Amino acid sequence: MAIAFDNSYARLPARFFAAVRPLESPSPTLIAANDVLAADLGIDPDWLHSPAGLDVISGRAIANGSEPIAQAYAGHQFGNFQPQLGDGRAVLLGEVIDRAGKRRDIQLKGSGTTPFSRSGDGRAALGPVLREYLVSEYMAALGIPTTRALAAVTTGDAIMREEFLPGAMLTRVAASHIRVGTFQFFAARGDVEGLRLLADHVIARHYPAAKTAQNPYRALMDAVIAAQAALVAKWLNVGFIHGVMNTDNMAVSGETIDYGPCAFMDHYDPATKFSSIDRAGRYAFGNQPRIALWNLTRFAETLLPLFEGDEEAVVAEAQTALSAFPPAFELAYFGGLSAKIGLPSASAEAAAQNRELIEALLVRMTENQVDFTLFFRLLAKAVTGEDEPVRALFVDPTAFDDWARDWRQRLAADGQDAAARRAAMERVNPAFIPRNHQVEAMIAAAVQREDFAPFHRMMDVLSRPFTDQPDAADLAQPPEPHERVAATFCGT
Repeated sequence: MAIAFDNSYARLPARFFAAVRPLESPSPTLIAANDVLAADLGIDPDWLHSPAGLDVISGRAIANGSEPIAQAYAGHQFGNFQPQLGDGRAVLLGEVIDRAGKRRDIQLKGSGTTPFSRSGDGRAALGPVLREYLVSEYMAALGIPTTRALAAVTTGDAIMREEFLPGAMLTRVAASHIRVGTFQFFAARGDVEGLRLLADHVIARHYPAAKTAQNPYRALMDAVIAAQAALVAKWLNVGFIHGVMNTDNMAVSGETIDYGPCAFMDHYDPATKFSSIDRAGRYAFGNQPRIALWNLTRFAETLLPLFEGDEEAVVAEAQTALSAFPPAFELAYFGGLSAKIGLPSASAEAAAQNRELIEALLVRMTENQVDFTLFFRLLAKAVTGEDEPVRALFVDPTAFDDWARDWRQRLAADGQDAAARRAAMERVNPAFIPRNHQVEAMIAAAVQREDFAPFHRMMDVLSRPFTDQPDAADLAQPPEPHERVAATFCGT
């Protein structure tokens, strides 16, 4: 078999999904295939590049063992509840067991209409497909939990957005595509049995240790809360802005999912947002931890019918579980930032001192419009006496000097060898991010000129984000004022 499918979600009751065949691409062309990921999934990379493989990842053929379905879910979109959303432009082809023994979904995105499409066309434009492929693989290179990109193809047809654009499909891989909104779908219908089946499925698939807990559903709640606290902290540590943190875009597996209007911050400002549909800044950079907790509260609400006890007791239990999110997030967030400034916390006292130092730094970075990524990368050089590059990032370099005096006192007290500290900092501070202006230029080249060389170059460089690559120095540079991107778009 080309793909050794072992489907479990398709064996759940029919109300969990709709059986649907993906749209056939009229004349598909392979843009990129992830050979390393394919091998991890037990898929022959040569098959993936073959005409037979192209037919499967472009919707023209159904592989043996595939049971194509569109999953049902609901969700809060910008705080407004929609009782039925579902996969409106994606089809789950099936599941495989990878070489590590983990179950993984294989999904086509941009694969045409489904019963959940509402008024959408179910297709995807080339630009958003390239963005998701690039950014999701970059996140994987950073070690941040994420869905993955197995392949991208052009479909050979044109789709209408603001103008006609080339169509494309993404083959996406995930630990699962089960979302907070999936639980909300059954909760909104009062379908307690559906909730129980879904929760048991998630426990078996993602959190098997919860099965033997005294209250497996409370253990599930705790595990999802902990996973999201760790994930969002990692986002903030690299300046990532998801852009559309609706409950239907929060995976219970703890992976980053749905790279629509996502972006990376250039100069540091917690109010930074890019999404064209986030007019009020609900999902701005600094709001992401608060929104994650809001989403998790909605998740906790869906699980309450599975708890034993009276209403007051189960609500109190859920509140106790949710109260673990802020300290877990802050521990991960400030722990990550401590490592970024070369001061991993060895004690509670050191962690408190680091936090005070970090908070003072972030204020100065905001006031001086300091590039987030370059600052931490160049700060590593300052450990060994090269101060000028990092000072030059500040509108007022004395703002760095004042902060650096306290920082160096902490370094001296810590006592680590300077060269070793610099090397450790360079292992956690990327030299490259997908700069928004460069991503937009890459997309323009592909859409307007069918030139995929910038895409492949960015993929190559970003696959090694912590390595200095002098030949790619231009990709490390922040935008000039005229290059700044003001808005990103989700592509639907």
